[in-house]
Amino acid sequence: MKKNIITSLVVLGAIAVIAVILMKNKEANAAKIAVVAEKNATVSVKVAQVKTEEMSLDFSSNGNFEPVQELTVCAEKSGKVISILVKEGDRVSVGQTIAIVRSDVINVEAQTAEAAYQNALTDYNRFENAYKTGGVTKQQLDQARLGMVNAKARLTQARINVGDTRIKAPISGIINKRFIEPGSILAGMPPTQMFEIVNVSKLKLKVTANESQIAGIKVGNVINVTSNVYPGKTFSGKITFVAPKADTSLNFPVEIEITNNASNDLKAGMYGTAQFSSNQQKQNLMVVPRNAFVGSVSSNQIFVNENGVAVLKNVVAGRILGDKVEIVKGLNNGDQVVVTGQLNIVDGTKLEIIK
Repeated sequence: MKKNIITSLVVLGAIAVIAVILMKNKEANAAKIAVVAEKNATVSVKVAQVKTEEMSLDFSSNGNFEPVQELTVCAEKSGKVISILVKEGDRVSVGQTIAIVRSDVINVEAQTAEAAYQNALTDYNRFENAYKTGGVTKQQLDQARLGMVNAKARLTQARINVGDTRIKAPISGIINKRFIEPGSILAGMPPTQMFEIVNVSKLKLKVTANESQIAGIKVGNVINVTSNVYPGKTFSGKITFVAPKADTSLNFPVEIEITNNASNDLKAGMYGTAQFSSNQQKQNLMVVPRNAFVGSVSSNQIFVNENGVAVLKNVVAGRILGDKVEIVKGLNNGDQVVVTGQLNIVDGTKLEIIK
């Protein structure tokens, strides 16, 4: 018992010593931080002057080209592929046969259905003539008609099955991928992928515009589109979609349809730029560099240098014009706005201006 008490006292003593050491270290660190803070009370920043400039309201937006039509052809029924009529890179037209599936059994079924239908049709015609002379009853005629209709339905289905043995392109385009070879066994459930067809005769370019730019963008507007792969070439595009709602970044998705040239120079996945032209002439606008905003333009907050002290001001931002932003309210010409170092300052921080 006495031994346990001594052990407990030793443990408590050790804990007390550790606590005292940690407290002293904390006080020492706090003192060091205070000294550093005192030495670094002035933060070095760069500033830019607010001024009114003649600005063009034209702007550009970047995105990636996507095909207007893209489709993966899958097997509708099971069977064995006996012939493939296209290869990757071939152009195909809608309705063109691109593969053939074994059809021996299906052809036999179609022939049987055809014979059954002809027999049912003959019976119906015979019963119809006999009914006119009173040789059969109305019920017998109706049964003959029902048999003929059912036989015709089975024949129609058999012909569809025969048609399904010739796989046809559902859209016009280029065979981008081929997933099967002669001898491949197709499955209906889940369906076997056979071909990927991409139509690049027309492409769409998906870009975004912010709230200050979206007002001048209308469906049907014709704009110029460029690709850095082909410098000097300009493609004509038409706006086909303008989102009625902004995304999480407060930008509005816009889709532009571009007709490719005869050689299909534009490829899906390429990087493209849409050039939006404003109908308005150049305007004199009060602007600041975009990087003057704390965080992002949507924050509407900017640090201003007033006699060597940072003053946080709330502003009203207008249109984003490249690397500059229109200021509607909150600043005056000649004000010095902080453009670097905002993360290191708060309202009232002393500033050292880097020239």
